[in-house]
Amino acid sequence: MRIIITGDHDELARRRIRRAAGAAQVEFAADPGEGIELADAVVGKVPEPLLAKAGRLRWVHSPAAGVDGVLSEGLLASDITLTSATGNGAVPLAEHAMLLLLMLDRDVPRWLRAQSERRWERYPHGELAGKTIGLYGLGHAGLDLAAKAKAFHMRVLGVRRRDAPAPGVDELLGQDEFPRFLAESDYVVVTAPLTPVTAGRFGRAEFAAMKPTACFVCVSRGGIADDDALLDALRRGEIAGAGLDAHGVEPLPPASPFWSLPNVIVTPHNGATTRETAGRGLDILLDNLGRFVRGEPLRNVVDKAAGY
Repeated sequence: MRIIITGDHDELARRRIRRAAGAAQVEFAADPGEGIELADAVVGKVPEPLLAKAGRLRWVHSPAAGVDGVLSEGLLASDITLTSATGNGAVPLAEHAMLLLLMLDRDVPRWLRAQSERRWERYPHGELAGKTIGLYGLGHAGLDLAAKAKAFHMRVLGVRRRDAPAPGVDELLGQDEFPRFLAESDYVVVTAPLTPVTAGRFGRAEFAAMKPTACFVCVSRGGIADDDALLDALRRGEIAGAGLDAHGVEPLPPASPFWSLPNVIVTPHNGATTRETAGRGLDILLDNLGRFVRGEPLRNVVDKAAGY
């Protein structure tokens, strides 16, 4: 059995990976190109042209929670099992969403500007208690954010495709209730993956349906909101502001208007970049390596048709 591991791993991580793989042959590589014909498993992206050569490939693992960068048309059409590190960054991602909510609600950039000018400026600001947060996406990050929002005494609405328990969510709404979800939320937060269903879900009609005092926050993936529609809504005052950690184009180009809009907070898709996230991702990989070599069911298997 041959397993190709791509990405950066220090020596301690490599030792742990080899130990988890047991008797399987582990090869660390910058990309899976060389030797793909003999690979049974690959950790990382397998470019489309290589899939035709990968006759033995049975398993691909995404070291990230999202699989939009890994799930090619060829992989989708194949019977190769795809798994992910979903759940590894849920806690810091939810923390980052709360950070953006607080910064928007209290207009923290105004304090920072005053500090840079050594100016003592006090002003009335908001508080999150009693506000309604609408969560678009109730996976690991969304549910962790729901718990954090409840700790801030917020009302929590949620939208998800499947009917499953959602602890911390006061009201779970169906897709047919999306207009109500938008109209009642003071903060709409996107924690959903980028899939054919979620791509472009927030356009001009959706932003127009939000309160003019509401804010839009995206911490999962760019492309779920139409950037032109979001810019227009922000400029026209259809919504009050936005906190964006995930962007339609990354890195966000220097010429992007998002950088300079006074009612937008931009962070560089950095919300879950913690040592702990990397550690949890490695733990998921090690668990799955052991399962794979023992012939046991894998963890975090992706529904390739759904995209997550």
